[in-house]
Amino acid sequence: MLSKRELEKNGLTNIKKIYHNLTYDELIACELNDNEAKMTTLGATTVDTGVFTGRSPKDKYFVRQEPSQDNIAWGDVNKSISKEIFNELFSAVKSQLSNKEIYVTDTFVGSSESSRRSIRFVAEKAWQSHFVKNMFIRPKDEELKGFQPDFTVYNACGTSNFKWKEHGLNSSVFVVFNIEENIAIIGGTEYGGEMKKGIFSMMNYWLPLENKLPMHCSSNIGKAGDTALFFGLSGTGKTTLSTDPNRRLIGDDEHGWDEEGIFNFEGGCYAKVIDLDPESEPDIYNAIKKSALLENVVIDETGNVDFADKSKTENTRVSYPIYHIDNHEPTMRGGHPKNIIFLTADAFGVLPPVSKLTDEQAMYYFLSGYTAKVAGTERGVTEPTATFSACFGEAFLPLHPTSYAKLLGEKIKEHGVNVYLVNTGWTGGSYGVGTRMSIKDTRACINAILDGSIVGAEFETMDIFNLQIPKAINGVDSKILKPVNTWDSKQAYIDKVENLANMFVKNFERYEDSGDEFDFSKAGPQPKSKK
Repeated sequence: MLSKRELEKNGLTNIKKIYHNLTYDELIACELNDNEAKMTTLGATTVDTGVFTGRSPKDKYFVRQEPSQDNIAWGDVNKSISKEIFNELFSAVKSQLSNKEIYVTDTFVGSSESSRRSIRFVAEKAWQSHFVKNMFIRPKDEELKGFQPDFTVYNACGTSNFKWKEHGLNSSVFVVFNIEENIAIIGGTEYGGEMKKGIFSMMNYWLPLENKLPMHCSSNIGKAGDTALFFGLSGTGKTTLSTDPNRRLIGDDEHGWDEEGIFNFEGGCYAKVIDLDPESEPDIYNAIKKSALLENVVIDETGNVDFADKSKTENTRVSYPIYHIDNHEPTMRGGHPKNIIFLTADAFGVLPPVSKLTDEQAMYYFLSGYTAKVAGTERGVTEPTATFSACFGEAFLPLHPTSYAKLLGEKIKEHGVNVYLVNTGWTGGSYGVGTRMSIKDTRACINAILDGSIVGAEFETMDIFNLQIPKAINGVDSKILKPVNTWDSKQAYIDKVENLANMFVKNFERYEDSGDEFDFSKAGPQPKSKK
């Protein structure tokens, strides 16, 4: 059991009580007794995260110091903070966590014993301990004996930085990582996702330095032991498509690839529940039971959840341990992948539902990380907007994107992995004219990849993008496979292809100074008239 003295050595004082590694029953009792949470009729508790119902990416900082400062790609994603300001904020955090009861939870990140890290979370709210118990890997009793953290997160959500203007920061919220001291501090926001994605960011720092690849992807494994990875930004179907009754789920969001194969970073899932329907997403719905923790949903006086109510936020969520998914892989590991699938929701309606990529194209589309936002998803978005996020997770990459791309390229070649681009977006025209690709057709394309039947297909080359499109897929109308055939106006299609191709070219210009090793521009689209 963790002693007060051990925490007081780190600067916390007059701790009233330490709730260390509580069981789910104990955490739920604390949440309810302290009015942090309410019970729902589904058996899960629900909490409100206050003003912040999502991450605050503009308030994330790394302490600029040697030697880590030479590894970090500084810029809009990775902003720096001085050691002096960190020390000042850490003092405020320690003051906030002193003179009260606190919750401490010890976890692992990474199901591979050779690659995992030991993470300790110190928080002032029981539900935050509940959240990390769900989301990270729960050590066995014998592993908790003598547990020594490699990294500690101090979550002092009740304090804020009122000197933020003087410090030259973005707001009173702060999420700061001190790599040399193996500490992260959080203040000004209660949102649980800051802890989840904060540790993901740290794994994205640590692993590449060990020649291991961290990935923002879901993963599953077939009955024959074949592993598949699904990369994709929000709204592309990453979670939905990796949940397959014929394949065991390894994980739905964050993984690593080391010498032994694929391993889940987490011990749970963090799913969106807005408009959740038990018929279309039964696995997620059925996972919402005792031990699950809902965030920012609307309930009535009897505890019934209204999943359609967006009055608090559209980013309603649930966290639950992965064993709430019946068809999960107990080890949370798999061998080296046989197939990698890049998911994109192309709202311009020009990319084929499935295409096979060369190794060079795989590097290009990995570095591009493309999808498209549609009207209504964000304020001010009135027509389809291209979104590029390097490696399908740029917001969480402390190193330059090419560091991750290099590792991916090496592993694809070493293990002979097949890579595909799957468009879950629009067909027959852009958003507003065409229709969304049916889940039935997308599933058929995915199944053809996973059962290997696509390998024997006859392919043709798509103009400008030079993508290899299969002429036939079992269960899919062959007309849909070639996008130009689905448009009423061929000229409108050609114009839209040129338009999207130029967006890719413009985005990829950011890699022009990365050296010949990453000159994959020829593997991307080649518009006939550059704009």
